[in-house]
Amino acid sequence: MKTPLPHLTTDEAAEAFLEGADLSAYDLSGMTLHSFEFAPKSRQVNLRFPEPLLAAVKARAAAAGMSYQKFIRLTLEAALRAPRPGAPSR
Repeated sequence: MKTPLPHLTTDEAAEAFLEGADLSAYDLSGMTLHSFEFAPKSRQVNLRFPEPLLAAVKARAAAAGMSYQKFIRLTLEAALRAPRPGAPSR
């Protein structure tokens, strides 16, 4: 059984850990893809949603700990990363 990763609370602690860590000794199965938003948001889009859909989006965003605008943006990004139906596989 592999060792779980330690909980690191600062960048300095993470850097110090990575300096000498052998990551093959740790269980990385719980890792998830994380998107950092560096690009400025330079364009605005206005959408109309049915109230029940917007309420569901806001509830899902709150459960994920983010604003509903960010949730919508991340959901669109994930949809664009997914293979298109009928597209040839690589």
